[in-house]
Amino acid sequence: MIEVALFGAGRIGKIHAANLAAQPGVQFKYVVDVNQEAAAALAGLHGGSSATVEAALADPAIKAVVIASSTDTHADLILRSAAAGKAIFCEKPVDLTLDRARACAAAVKEAKVLCMLGFQRRYDPTFNAVKTRIEAGEIGTPELLVVTSRDPGPPPVSYIKVSGGIFKDMLIHDFDIFRWILDDEAVSVHATGSCLVDPAIGEAGDLDTAVVTIRTAKGRLCQINASRRAAYGYDQRFEVLGSAGMLQAGNHKPTEVTAYGSVNVSVDKPEDFFLERYRVAYAQEMAHFFDALTHGTPLRTTVHDGLKALELAEAATLSWREGRVVTLAL
Repeated sequence: MIEVALFGAGRIGKIHAANLAAQPGVQFKYVVDVNQEAAAALAGLHGGSSATVEAALADPAIKAVVIASSTDTHADLILRSAAAGKAIFCEKPVDLTLDRARACAAAVKEAKVLCMLGFQRRYDPTFNAVKTRIEAGEIGTPELLVVTSRDPGPPPVSYIKVSGGIFKDMLIHDFDIFRWILDDEAVSVHATGSCLVDPAIGEAGDLDTAVVTIRTAKGRLCQINASRRAAYGYDQRFEVLGSAGMLQAGNHKPTEVTAYGSVNVSVDKPEDFFLERYRVAYAQEMAHFFDALTHGTPLRTTVHDGLKALELAEAATLSWREGRVVTLAL
């Protein structure tokens, strides 16, 4: 039996709590949150109890931690958990600064503990099927990746102000998809953007609409288009053009019913939010974490992946602010 502590009792913490409780051979023991009432309520749903960071990390029975707290706590909790010898699952990003993220990667390596990053899109059945078929050679050599990433609406401006910006908060998932799907590294990044959804986002120093172009070491190209507003739902698609064909990964819909009428033919809009769109992916990534912890299965998303995605986010931010192409060292 693997006993686990969860840090964070918010929206994503609740998703992870349910998936933890469903894992065979796992005991969901503690919930830690600055809001003690929220921690106690969530723990009570799954047979655990609330605790402090210190108490959770000092408990020798705790073999793994799941970090789903606010971004500004991630690095500190990774460092403290690694020092305590705990296996770590952490939501993205590692941190909002590269120096701090690199310190976390070094600490994980030094402590020789398992550390997985929560890039759940790699565990989505549709996206994973595309990756599997690329590896099987179905479209030959991948040459061009086009990613569409659009939220149904922007988060509160209060969140925008502490999020690190659209490239570190939202597109960091797309930067990870880029590296995973093309199995390549970026050598240059060009990013541009506007505020077309809410002027208050611009006043907070951020963008709500962005386009990023990436060139890889092998000369492959990736174009990411992103928006904080899609009136029709949560729009998450990509297509990969290869030397022998193309593969497309489409949106998920609540149902696959198509209605035929005298005026039009209609289908459901895409899922409305990321919690619905990636419900299966969240469950499968947690199962993968414990499979790696129990059986030594190689992690699909590591702290190194978190660091590389953050490097791309930093480069995109710099490119946008300075209006130039940013070159990256391999």
